[in-house]
Amino acid sequence: MPHQLSKLNDLVRAILPANAFYQRKLGSLPEFTRLAEFSATVPFTTKEELAADHEAHPPYGSTHTFPLETYHRFHQTSGTRGKPLIWLDDPANWTWILDNWEWVWRGAGVMPGDTAFFPFSFGPFLGFWAGFEAATRMGVRAVPGGGLSSEDRLHLLRRSRSSILCCTPTYALRLAEVGEKIGLKVGSLGIAKIIVCGEPGGSIPEIRRRIESAWSARVYDHHGMTEIGPVSVSSESDPDLLLLRHESYFCEVIDPATGSPVAHGETGELVLTTLGRHGSPLLRYRTGDLVRPVPHCDHFALQGGVLSRTDDMVVIRGINIHPSSIDAIVRAFPEIGEYQVEIDQRTALAELRLTVEASEDTATALAQKLRSTLSLRIPVTATDPGTLPTFEVKAKRWNILR
Repeated sequence: MPHQLSKLNDLVRAILPANAFYQRKLGSLPEFTRLAEFSATVPFTTKEELAADHEAHPPYGSTHTFPLETYHRFHQTSGTRGKPLIWLDDPANWTWILDNWEWVWRGAGVMPGDTAFFPFSFGPFLGFWAGFEAATRMGVRAVPGGGLSSEDRLHLLRRSRSSILCCTPTYALRLAEVGEKIGLKVGSLGIAKIIVCGEPGGSIPEIRRRIESAWSARVYDHHGMTEIGPVSVSSESDPDLLLLRHESYFCEVIDPATGSPVAHGETGELVLTTLGRHGSPLLRYRTGDLVRPVPHCDHFALQGGVLSRTDDMVVIRGINIHPSSIDAIVRAFPEIGEYQVEIDQRTALAELRLTVEASEDTATALAQKLRSTLSLRIPVTATDPGTLPTFEVKAKRWNILR
């Protein structure tokens, strides 16, 4: 796309004179005449490189383009897969991030005058700070729900007459469970749209249906990364399709093993270049997200959203298992509360076990469903409701024993 090529050249011209990380990595670059030339010339950037850069240049790394005193926003990654990375943004970066979040809100049909409820405590990660501020900037009444119990959040949600909910898929289901316990049907609260993010779920049909059924609301999926920014939103016409904003990102999908591009309809790793985040840019960043690109007239589109992660897959007796596959099967049983997965790698053959908050009969039925779907026998243990951890932000259900 011509506008992407122009923005790529603008990005390279802006960062190479002053960005120490990319000066070392790239040296000098020519003016690109084609997008394919950019992909063929510029090497990938990896999270391992960023982690090493932060260790070598503490505390912020050397990916910032401008003097440190110009950066007023401090965030860090979740640290789910290693030590958190600190990411700084200058005012121009932050405006670009808010522009992208506003695109997400409008893509989900959120309009000025709506009231949005944010049931989480604000941490150092980027997503909810940016989502909250972008909502207020576009004229949405944003209701903070930090520092409250789940029950108190439900009462505040009702009092504020919110019509929009923004949280993780796990927490949307958790709030519905809490509402059931206190005799409050969340489907009667007037929530019309739920924007879910932070983990898979919004693009997994079984989970999306459970949330929509409980809340009597439409679910929109969204994903982004602290080091990249807000990236995607569900298609209004097809909830199984995730749309990426091509004005802000140059998107590629590659074979994780070879680095070569994959064709439409094939699964590969999403690679992103931030076209407007000049203050802390990333060029051809390997996100680790496994996706399936499909043709679309207006956007870069992914069928089924983020399918899994390149570093999430485990091999159990020769069968590839992704967390999203297990989650989809478990969530097909509405009577199951929380669950935990244990992977025992202390022997030659790894074993996978589940513990679920459910009855013995449900645990047996789940084990049968797992076996018929995955062609793998997975032991399932039942436990009482309320005994397993619950999660407000990213759920951490997988535990590895080594």
